Amino acid sequence: MARIAGVNIPTNKRIHVALTYIYGIGPKTALNILEACKIGNAAKNEFPRVNALSEDDLSKIREQIEKTCKVEGELRREVAQNIKRLMDMSCYRGLRHRKNLPVRGQRTHTNARTRKGPAKAIAGKKLATKK
Repeated sequence: MARIAGVNIPTNKRIHVALTYIYGIGPKTALNILEACKIGNAAKNEFPRVNALSEDDLSKIREQIEKTCKVEGELRREVAQNIKRLMDMSCYRGLRHRKNLPVRGQRTHTNARTRKGPAKAIAGKKLATKK
């Protein structure tokens, strides 16, 4: 298995797909990295598989990622710091993060079960019954 940016990338996939297994690298960034390293041909969509790459090619990719991208731990830490900053400021988005509710304007009257968790019954309310 090839190891890039602390992640074991799958060896049987093409390199432009395998790079997307690294947190912070999407399809477009992967193509840009490969273009800068002169690996494969984006115009013809011809990319080698990871197991066909030489160690020299892998080291070129590693260097390019270190130069141009924030990936894995560094990126996760930055995202967590941004969320913490919003919560410390007590802005609207920070309050939504703190209450574990949807942040980007979604409705919560119905749905939003992923953020809110399983539905809870309302305790203490009994319906009056006729006798």
